[in-house]
Amino acid sequence: MVGRLGRIAVAVGACVVATTSCSSGGSAEASASGSAAAGPSAAEESAGTGSAGTYLALGDSVPFGFRGSAVAEFRDEDNFVGYPELVAEELGLEVLNASCPGETTASFLDAAAQSNGCSNTLRSTFGYRTAYPLHVQYESLDQSQLDLAVQTLAENEDVELVTLQIGANDAFLCQQSTPSRCADPADLQALAQNVQANVGTILSALREEAGYDGQIVVVTYYALDYADAFGRATEALGGGIARIAAANGADVADGFEAFRARAGAAGGDSVAAGLVLPNDVHPSEEGQQLLAEAVLAVVD
Repeated sequence: MVGRLGRIAVAVGACVVATTSCSSGGSAEASASGSAAAGPSAAEESAGTGSAGTYLALGDSVPFGFRGSAVAEFRDEDNFVGYPELVAEELGLEVLNASCPGETTASFLDAAAQSNGCSNTLRSTFGYRTAYPLHVQYESLDQSQLDLAVQTLAENEDVELVTLQIGANDAFLCQQSTPSRCADPADLQALAQNVQANVGTILSALREEAGYDGQIVVVTYYALDYADAFGRATEALGGGIARIAAANGADVADGFEAFRARAGAAGGDSVAAGLVLPNDVHPSEEGQQLLAEAVLAVVD
């Protein structure tokens, strides 16, 4: 997802598009030995930990720590470090990072729904989780991220923090599936309404279905270029997500502002500022650290 199309899709929707850049050589069998069936489930891992508490991280490629050029490293999930691992270390919590590269708000709710590389793409049934391991084991390829999250929260009382970052891949799908490439105001409005509705459903389920009354932090996306119209669109969509978060008793970690403050010295360009990897849309180590600091700033 490198190049201008990817950059536009990210900036219009929520600024970071998670694609897998993988070959179609993976299989469900590979996942069964990796992210789905090998070892204990996320709930079992949480139940068995002896740490002071657990941190459940949810979302897409940004919290996963994905790097588009690291294809040779996909077979080992430990090669990828996102801001959840940094936050967990700082707080002394055991992290369960359930995020999946390419997850959309729809596929978060239903693993069979359209994703942008997590369980499928617009052009194939191939997805990252069908071929490569995630940070935690799902019970099956049919289990959604929401189902795993609800199960984990319902079965474990030691979860002290939940973070959620989701919605960027919805923008990329809008780019691919609309005649305007999601530039038409009506398409943008439909995108924003869909993302906000799904985020609301996710947060409501975490609160009501799982019965979780601890802290939830929703992380907003950064812009690749704060000086253009797409950066402003990113800010607007993030503002909508923030309102949905507040309505569901969640706090907001402002990733958009965290990057803008540093990117300003580079004319608003997050890549030039060293916060986003070259020829990619994913955070550099410095960018991940900024997101971690944004989360830590609102943690109780």
